[in-house]
Formats: sequence, C-alpha cells, structure tokens
Amino acid sequence: MLNWLIGVLINTVLLMAIDGYFDDIHFSGIGAAFLASVILAVLNAVVRPVLILLTLPVTVLTLGLFLFVINAITLMMTAGLMGDAFQIGGFGTALLASIVLSFFHLLVQKAVIEPLHNRS
Repeated sequence: MLNWLIGVLINTVLLMAIDGYFDDIHFSGIGAAFLASVILAVLNAVVRPVLILLTLPVTVLTLGLFLFVINAITLMMTAGLMGDAFQIGGFGTALLASIVLSFFHLLVQKAVIEPLHNRS
C-alpha cells in the first residue's frame, strides 16, 4: 500500500510538472492532479492490461512502442472521467505527455526509489 501511495504522489508531481510545460494540458489544482493520479493508477491496474492483451500483435510488431499509445489512451480516459478538472487538448498531446510521463517516472524510479530500497 505504501508503494502504491508513493507511486501516486510521484505521478501527482509529474502531472503537475507536465501541466506547466504543455499548453494543452490543464489541471484545476493540485487536488485535481492527485485525483487524476489515483484514477490513472486504477485505470493502469484494471484497463491497461486488457488493452495490452487486445493489442498484443501490434505491440509486438512495434517492439513495444505501442505501449505509449495505450498510456495515452488511459491518460485521455482519465481526463474524460475528470471533466473540467483535467483537460487535454488532443490525442497527440496525450501521446507526447505519456512519453514524457513514462520517461520521468522511470528516471525517478531508477534514481530515487531503487537506491532507497537497496539501502534498507
């Protein structure tokens, strides 16, 4: 449970940073970013595996790059569920944001989280 909460908090910070860099992405506040992070975590746990299974041939054919499209779809679904509290300008913006979000989440995981786990 603690790892899940840490992941949600990291996603909240990253989503707020993405909001600052992309003009087509807007959160109504930090609470909306936290709620979006929670919804995104639930969608990643429930919907994402189904989408991966359904698109497995395309994912294999693109050597896994189609996973960014799936991430963009879940990001768009999150924005759709949140209404005016979280807005994304279009699918291209969601795709680029999902790439940036994945990259920085991996960076934080490798630079911060794993060294903390290895020390204990």
